[in-house]
Amino acid sequence: MAKVEFLGPLNRESIEVDIKSLNDLKEMFADDKELQEWLEICAVAVNDTLVCSLDTKIEANDKISLLPPVCGG
Repeated sequence: MAKVEFLGPLNRESIEVDIKSLNDLKEMFADDKELQEWLEICAVAVNDTLVCSLDTKIEANDKISLLPPVCGG
């Protein structure tokens, strides 16, 4: 199972998922309106490497991080 981390203001507990690609993850969250709004502006990292494609393959022990934009000083 891959682990999904919801960072920053997403403020959700991490979950474990059995998926083959980020596209599968997007489909899992399709009915969650609040999360869908965040996902439109989030960056995504797999094993601490930013990725751009929903076709990115996910392996059993991968860590997926959802990174919302933040302001800092």
